[in-house]
Amino acid sequence: MNTLTIEGWRKGSGEQKSTPIGTFHFRVSEADHLRLERAEEELQKSGGKDMMVDADMAAMELVTPAECGPLSDCQWRVYLSGEDRRGQFHLVGHRASDGSLVYSNAVMVDQLG
Repeated sequence: MNTLTIEGWRKGSGEQKSTPIGTFHFRVSEADHLRLERAEEELQKSGGKDMMVDADMAAMELVTPAECGPLSDCQWRVYLSGEDRRGQFHLVGHRASDGSLVYSNAVMVDQLG
């Protein structure tokens, strides 16, 4: 498993800009890592823009920033970037208290390992 600590953002309903909310700390399980790699490969083959992959919340040991609190749902958004179309992912969810969109900064899929 890979343990990551990544800056997080919040965007409330109707808000134009996201605001920083602190750091997310979580583990990416080997099973989730494989799902992220498969999503990257599928996007490279299909030419798709991005793909949402369900996160195994039981295995990820997620610690959200104090300002965020618990999430009502959690997924990985996988997308391709750059000329070499390498896969990146970030955590995406909704704050349980008010449904605000929350997400982390992105990480390269191949940095997991």
